[in-house]
Amino acid sequence: MRVFINPGHHPGLDPGAVNRDYGVTEADIVRDVGALVAQYLTAAGCEAKTVQSNNLCGEDAAYTNVCLTANSWPADIFVSLHCNAATPAARGTEVLVYDKWSAADTLASCILHQIVDNLGTLSRGVKDRPNLVVLNSTHMPAVLVEMGFISNTDDCRMLINQQDELARAIARGITDYIQERGE
Repeated sequence: MRVFINPGHHPGLDPGAVNRDYGVTEADIVRDVGALVAQYLTAAGCEAKTVQSNNLCGEDAAYTNVCLTANSWPADIFVSLHCNAATPAARGTEVLVYDKWSAADTLASCILHQIVDNLGTLSRGVKDRPNLVVLNSTHMPAVLVEMGFISNTDDCRMLINQQDELARAIARGITDYIQERGE
């Protein structure tokens, strides 16, 4: 099974969401978690490829290039990693898909359950987001994982201090999906 991991944004180029109180950026967190997810998937017998978004050519073009790379590899599964941001009260984990009634929905549910069950985050559910390039320009089941809110104190601490547990949960969610599909 070939799993394409896309940590969103890019350190030094596009930080994504930022928590100034903790001095962390979304790009740095997802880079580190993505590397760990790839290690755990490789140990589980998957072939993993990690490509972080590079927004030098503009956000839509950067994500289109990531999708083209995943499609031409070709990946069996596409997972984009992100941190959410809103008001300090907003918290929890959600996974976005192109269409809720699809293989991607099953993958999203497996990942969401593993994160919520193992890290105790609030489940915000699986949500349709057909307008996102990484979900509508990939040829395989694709999900965008909003691991937690970088703008929320408790979630941000989890994103900083529990990266290994988070990566293990995401990797287990992916392997749960693979086993469920019988692949």
